[in-house]
Amino acid sequence: MPPSYVKPYVKCGKTNAADAAAIFEAVRRPSMLLAAAKSQACSSVLVLNRARDLLVRQRTQIGNAIRAHITEFGVIAAKGAQNVDRLRTQLLQLPEVALSPVSLLFEQLVNTNTWTEQLTCEIEATHAQYETCQRLATIPGVGTLDCARDYAVWLGLTPKPHTTGGKQRMRRISKMGNRYIRRPLYLGAMSQIIVRSRCGPKHSWLSDMLARKKMKVVAIALARRMARTIFAVLRDG
Repeated sequence: MPPSYVKPYVKCGKTNAADAAAIFEAVRRPSMLLAAAKSQACSSVLVLNRARDLLVRQRTQIGNAIRAHITEFGVIAAKGAQNVDRLRTQLLQLPEVALSPVSLLFEQLVNTNTWTEQLTCEIEATHAQYETCQRLATIPGVGTLDCARDYAVWLGLTPKPHTTGGKQRMRRISKMGNRYIRRPLYLGAMSQIIVRSRCGPKHSWLSDMLARKKMKVVAIALARRMARTIFAVLRDG
């Protein structure tokens, strides 16, 4: 159960006894949504993906640190992670005291890139072993990696309703679901918008939405459609 569903049943204080009583009270509710236990295979794939995600974030942090340190000495490179390696040729312009730590950061960046590529190959190999993953990869915006709306709600891609006095208002997306899955769907939707805005059909649902709404709003709507498509593929094959 999500902790937010158990919190209303906590009577007072933050103790183990109060938490256990709240969990016992919440789990007996017939309308409570319970999550199924993951298998070892699913947990292993999840560890593989999250480990790679951690390395990608560390690679970005190291690249930003290198860029910031070298900028202090007047050495500037263009934006983008691919331009950080070009700063290696400018190390001789740094003082001797700053040369050693920056060189260590470059070595750490190389190791991080190697580990990231290794995990990427393992993810691709795992992806090739499952037919379901290959079917999901055919969905536009989805790459290697009990109704459709409920799945979109679980991912936090649906607006958060606020009803009072008989008036219903739809606010921003709830963001209450699985953040790890929601982010790749959003990035895939953004990539689809960029590609289709350049060479896609001029009269389509996506082009009409872009003409009326902001790009990020359309990306959320497209990610919600992708989530429903994914659920349909998983349910019906």
